[in-house]
Amino acid sequence: MPTLTVLMNAGPWLPVPPNGYGGIENVIAALIPELRRRGVRIVLSTVGTSTLPVDDMVVTFADGQFAQLQQPYNRAAGIVAAHMHQVAQELARRPEIDVVHDHVEAWGPVVLAAGSPVPVLHTLHWDLAKHPELYGSFDAGGRVFVNGVSASQMNRAPDALRAHSVGHVYLPTPLATDADQRPLPAKGDHGVILGRITHSKGQHIAARMAHVLGERLVLAGPVGPYYRPADLHAALNEPDGVALSYPDVRYWLEEVAPHVDGDRVQWIGTVAGAERDRLVATARATLFPLLWEEPGGTAVVESLALGTPVIGLSRGCLPELVDQGVTGLLADDEDGLAEAWQLAGRIDPRACTWTAARRFTPAKAADAYLALYEQIRSVQPPTDDLLLEAPVS
Repeated sequence: MPTLTVLMNAGPWLPVPPNGYGGIENVIAALIPELRRRGVRIVLSTVGTSTLPVDDMVVTFADGQFAQLQQPYNRAAGIVAAHMHQVAQELARRPEIDVVHDHVEAWGPVVLAAGSPVPVLHTLHWDLAKHPELYGSFDAGGRVFVNGVSASQMNRAPDALRAHSVGHVYLPTPLATDADQRPLPAKGDHGVILGRITHSKGQHIAARMAHVLGERLVLAGPVGPYYRPADLHAALNEPDGVALSYPDVRYWLEEVAPHVDGDRVQWIGTVAGAERDRLVATARATLFPLLWEEPGGTAVVESLALGTPVIGLSRGCLPELVDQGVTGLLADDEDGLAEAWQLAGRIDPRACTWTAARRFTPAKAADAYLALYEQIRSVQPPTDDLLLEAPVS
């Protein structure tokens, strides 16, 4: 059987794997090794600081451009354009590529729909209400297919986008592999929120609630491009005021920081590797006081794999990922969330790891994606002229 070659388009924002924060890049880093174990050849389109072993790399930027993501449009617009231009050039001169698996928001499907010479699977990792004009009229001409990361996400998709759907695949985490076979550490007295500090994740709700309930809360994740408290402090003292141009920094200052006292509520910045795993595994609960319809829930599946119950608002994908009363407690409002936080100790950590080991492993995701690659390759390709034509030899 010929080797399947997949161009995995990770984007220009962070390396693969990322150094801490980076949900999409962590998913890609979990998926690629399993695909390669199944004989798939991977060409990774990423940034130069990526360290994940692959068969080949396509690089436009030497390092991740995440720090530019919240800059004004006229400063950031060319970044993803340059990255996708390079992807288009690679597709035109690499006839060995069989499938593109794209993870680049908005730009990815638009560029590839313009004339990819091979079928494209575009994974939707985000809120599908973000781009109503694009998704509401999307027509990929038979070249781009999409998959969601939960059923609830795709159920909210505009009709035009959903017409391109081949289903959904839940996000994997390497932590789920043999999760039910690992010893678990003793639980501490803290709750944790892991991820970017931004309004939609509701850190201000949990921070305020911690003081009311007498609970301890640890916030772990970046504020804008600032990964450590010292970095943010230094930036806020710079006379140019650039730090205040980031919406997440303003959210931090106005709604979260007033509750952060270093005792009841702490912000420790971005954590990674063993430090992150220990923080989550020893927590009484991982909190999700969501103010948006969470599409995928990387931090949810990681929490379950580490044996920590999920306490959150019943929004987005959470009801699909959390077994109510077994692996977590979901509430409809803030009062219910407060009650659930206090009842977190009733959830058996072993129920969490057992579920993760059966539902959220990279192996399970790789098998699902291989099936989708074969499905889209079996579709009759469009017959009109391609914009991304292979060069004449």
